[in-house]
Formats: sequence, C-alpha cells, structure tokens
Amino acid sequence: MKLLKFTTTIVLSMIVSLSFAQHKATVNADNAYNNDQYYEAIELYKDAYSKEKSVVEKRRILAQVGICYYNLQDNKNAQEWLEKAKKAGAENNNISLMLAKILQKEGQYAAALKEFEDYVGRVPNDTRGTLGVESCKLAIELTENPTRYEVSPEPLINSERMDFSPTWSGKKWDELFITSTRESANGNDVDPITGQNFSSVFATERDKNDRWVTPTPLGETINAAESNDGSAAMNKRRNTIYFTRCKYEKKGVLGCAIYTARKRGNDFDVAELVPLTENDTAAIGHPSVGLDDMYMFFASDIPGTYGGKDIWFSKYDKKAKQWGPPINCGEEVNTTEDEMFPFIHPNGTLYFASTGHPGMGGYDIFSAERTADDKWGNPQNVGSPINSSANDLGLIFEGNKQRGFLTTDREGGEGSFDVWSFRFPPLKFIIAGKIYNLETGEVIPNATIALKGTDGTAVEIQSDELGYYEFDQKEGSAERYVDENTSYTMTVSKEKYLVAKGQETTVDVNVSTKFVHDFRLQPITEKAITFPEVRYDLAKAELQVNDVVNSKDSLDYLYQTLIDNPTIVIELMAHTDSRGKDAANLDLSQRRAQSCVAYLQSKGIDPERMVAKGYGETQLKITDAEIAALPTKEDQEAAHQKNRRTEFRVLRDDFVPKEVPTPETGEEGVPDEE
Repeated sequence: MKLLKFTTTIVLSMIVSLSFAQHKATVNADNAYNNDQYYEAIELYKDAYSKEKSVVEKRRILAQVGICYYNLQDNKNAQEWLEKAKKAGAENNNISLMLAKILQKEGQYAAALKEFEDYVGRVPNDTRGTLGVESCKLAIELTENPTRYEVSPEPLINSERMDFSPTWSGKKWDELFITSTRESANGNDVDPITGQNFSSVFATERDKNDRWVTPTPLGETINAAESNDGSAAMNKRRNTIYFTRCKYEKKGVLGCAIYTARKRGNDFDVAELVPLTENDTAAIGHPSVGLDDMYMFFASDIPGTYGGKDIWFSKYDKKAKQWGPPINCGEEVNTTEDEMFPFIHPNGTLYFASTGHPGMGGYDIFSAERTADDKWGNPQNVGSPINSSANDLGLIFEGNKQRGFLTTDREGGEGSFDVWSFRFPPLKFIIAGKIYNLETGEVIPNATIALKGTDGTAVEIQSDELGYYEFDQKEGSAERYVDENTSYTMTVSKEKYLVAKGQETTVDVNVSTKFVHDFRLQPITEKAITFPEVRYDLAKAELQVNDVVNSKDSLDYLYQTLIDNPTIVIELMAHTDSRGKDAANLDLSQRRAQSCVAYLQSKGIDPERMVAKGYGETQLKITDAEIAALPTKEDQEAAHQKNRRTEFRVLRDDFVPKEVPTPETGEEGVPDEE
C-alpha cells in the first residue's frame, strides 16, 4: 500500500512492447508490479535482471525498478535506477518526465524547469509537461514569497514508519487519530506494496504538560487483520468514526471503501460499510465529514472521474438515515491527475491535495471556496511553507483557528510520511527607541512615554537609565502592546522639557517589525527656541499668505506645542533685519509679534499664556559686516531674511488651564443651580 493504496498511484506505460518470451522471474516481477506490490516487485526485478538474457528486457527491468521506487516516493533510488536505464539505452519520454518530476520533488526547480521545457519541446501535446513548466515557475515564486504560516514536525506522534492523515477525535482539540504503519499496528503481515505493516488507526492525546503521548492502536473493530485501515474522520459530536478500509488478498488489493462505527465508551462498535457504490473494486476513501454532518467528502476513482482520483461528496438523507449518491466536485476542483485527502472547513472552504493543479512538487494542498450550494471552485495553492517540494496532504484545521496539522514527507521528519503541525503566528510588532536632550545630545532617563492606539488601548512606560524605552510583550502575559492594523500616537514628557509626539502604524504592515523611534526633547531654558519660519511682506506686520508661502502653517507648529504643553507661558519674539530706522524696526517687530499672538488666540490659545515682544534689529543673527562679505545679492538677501525671524521662549511652566464649560456645568465646571 502507498498511503492506502491509491494515494499516489502513478502507473506508467511499459517501456517497450513485449512480443518475446520472458524469463519466469521477470514474469513474476511483472505480476507483482501490475498488482501495485512495488516493494516485492523491486526485489523480484533485481533477481530477474541477473537471470534475464534479453538486452531489451534488462533495459526495461532497470526502468521498472526505478518506477517502483518512484511510486514508493523513494526519489534517490528512483533517480539512480532511471538514470541506469537511460544510460543503458532506454530512451523513453516517460523516463525523462519522471526524472524531471524527481528534480522538482527535490526542490531543484531551475533544473527541473529545463527538463520539463525540453520534454515539452519533444512532446508538445502532453499536458504533463506543460503542467511541470507551470508548476516549477509557480514553485519558484511561492518559495521566494512564503506565507506567514510556520510548520514543524511532531516527533512525539511520528515513528520511523508512515504516519499520516491526522483527524480530531475529541471536542476539546486535544485528541487525535492518526494512521500509521508502525510495528505496533494490528496484524503481523507485511504490506507487499510498501514493505511495512498494514496501516491502522492510532489514538493520541495531550497530557497535562501539553505533550502528545505515544499513539496506541484502536481495537479490532476498526483495525482489521490483513487490511489497510485509516484516513479517518469523526462527526461533530465525536461519537461516530468514518474511516477507509482497503482489503487485501494474495492476488492483490480488492478495493477501498468507507466504513463507519459508533463509539461505545473507549471503544467502537463493529464497523459497517457506507454503501456509496456497488463496485467492490473501486477505490473510495479519505472521508471528511462536516457542514453540520450533512456532507461527507471523499476521494474516489468511481465512474465519472475526470482522471485518476477525484474529490466527491455525499449528502446525508435524514429521513432515509443514509448517505446519498456520490456527487463529483466538478472540473474546477478535479483534474486529469489525482485529487485526494479532502477536508471541509467549518466555514465551508474545501481543502484537498492534488497532483493536477500547478504545485511545488508531488502533492500540494489547495483550497476551494464554496461558490454556491453544492458547488466549490476557484482552487488556490495554499503556498509555502505548508506546501513544499515534497508531498503535502491531509491538512486539518483546529476549528476556526489558523492552526492544525498536515501530512508531509519532506526532510526533517522521523520517517517517510509524518504528521507536522502548522500555525499562523501573530505578527510581532515592537516600538522602541531612545530619548535624547535636543540641545546636548545626552540621553534622558525616566522620561514618560505614553502610547495610545486607535483601538482604544493606552499604556505608559518610562525610559531606563540609558534613555531606552520599548513597547514589546506585556510582562507576565502573552499579549503585546502593539497589535496589527492599529495606529499609535506616542507622547513623551519629562519635567523641564517640552512634550514631544510621534506616530507609528501597523496598518498594511505584513511582516513582523521593530519600529525604532527616537525622540529629542527640547529643554525648557531662557534660550530662544526657533520654529518654522514665519514670513511677512516687506515693512508689513501681516502674516504672509500666498501660493508659495503660508505663515499660518508655521504658526500651527507653535500652536501644537502650546496644546501639547498646556502649562507653559511663552514670550513670542519677533525680529527685523538691520535695514530701516531703529524705532521703526522696533515698532514693526512688535506689531509682527502681536499678529502671531492674535492668530494663536483665534485658534483658542488663552492670551494669558502669550506675551508679544518685538526686538527690532537688536538681536541680529548675522551682522551687517558678515552680510556685506557675501558674494551675491541673493546670498545677502537670504541672510537678511534669517534676521527677520520669529522665535519663542518659555517664561514659566506653572500655568493652570481654566476648566472648559460643559453642557452639564456652568462656568469653570460649577454645576448649574436648578
């Protein structure tokens, strides 16, 4: 068996037509191969190779050994034997196609792409070649642009044998059934397809330390002797199991069907067949029950498929108390290749594994949305790292959470196929930085940084002795200060410094990010503080506002400073250049300072917080001698403009803001008398 017989059956045409006598050993090997008994066929072919006299047959045997390894997902040995066959002269397009697929499964996408393109050049009408080209290009893109999902093996669940098809068996998401061919599986016989035990359904659960216990097999009502049992699913109440059983006889596999049994205590009743077809040689399996237990999805090759195995579903008839006739999921989901391992999500999305849609290698997992009643379409590759260059299948979610399990044979596991977990980790955002003195450059310890988010959150922390602050994970909690799709305002305050503000946002940020935001606080001293230039027309006191300059925008900076620091009282200082008479310049600068105060008062700033002071030309920044030494008129005029400046300084920081009247109170917050 290979994942319940029909998981990845790729039976290729014979390398050459047989029109001559074969050695008996070769006939026996071919019989085992035709019954999909690949493990036994490999040894029989190797034995036949030494006994076969025909050069043509020897060449074919080399290829057959490679095909058997290929069907067993043993890429290394498959490549070795197929290349031996090719070197011996077995020039066949199927060999080239398999070698290209092996390169793809090994993640050598560039080399595989070349092989597929060469194949398409030789066999342009074979869609397998064009699918390979498209898949390699997609794989390169998906590898370079992985999703945020994280995947990791579950060593406590897995063994050195095949472990696959996890399914939830408990309502609290802490119990699992898996399918395994480990040595403790029921029955002592070896499956001639895989060379491992026949598969059985095993149970495991999380212990009090949140660790999975060693899986143990279910009873004989579920795990029968000389049959492959597994790929199970439970109903919503977790009291009924549906599972796949592939019966086996010496002549080969009889077919696969879905069985069901009711739970009785810690065991199950005798399993009964779910009659979905009258064809007892058909392959039906990998059930997934959902949508209020009214739908059962499964994989099958019953008549009506588009190719190999297709995804089908059956609807439960409550009146008849039985499952209805199979319905094919349609050509948007199914292809001419294989689609298997369906899983129906609680939200109605169908997940399945496919070799027929463009993928990264082997089986890839796809999602199909529910487009109408009983219709699913628009399949999408779920991307890397859930999908890889190996086989990826059997995905399940933990309810509506973005985590669960899948089956894969990628590197990093315990055996061939293993159960891996996946999770969609929350983005981790950090806002951090240092607080500095704007004038000296020294760090400021014990500054208060208040963080307020658009989601309503608010928190304060202090900078450490090195001036460092950090909004990361909340102490003693898994919660974080900075969340996704949120904008934040930071307000930094410290006694004897002006308040500083900054903003950061995580909106549309799709990768974990550490935002570094330093602040430089203006110390409150007697020194003048420069802010964005306020301009006036020549010899005028009115604020210059035109298409080029808007001095009101400059004053809005000072307005915000007063709003952010509601206890400061400032002197607004206006200066002129040295041209003109001293008295006139002094008068002009005073009127300019008053124009600034008037504008700020019009925006709601208390006039008691502002003192207008004109200094004329008494405090030039650039002397007349320095200006005269400048080389051009333009440079000289620019220097004069720097002298025509407006500044402010903090007179004190003990102003007590007046209370703002509200509809419920009278002036200054005193309740109205009735």
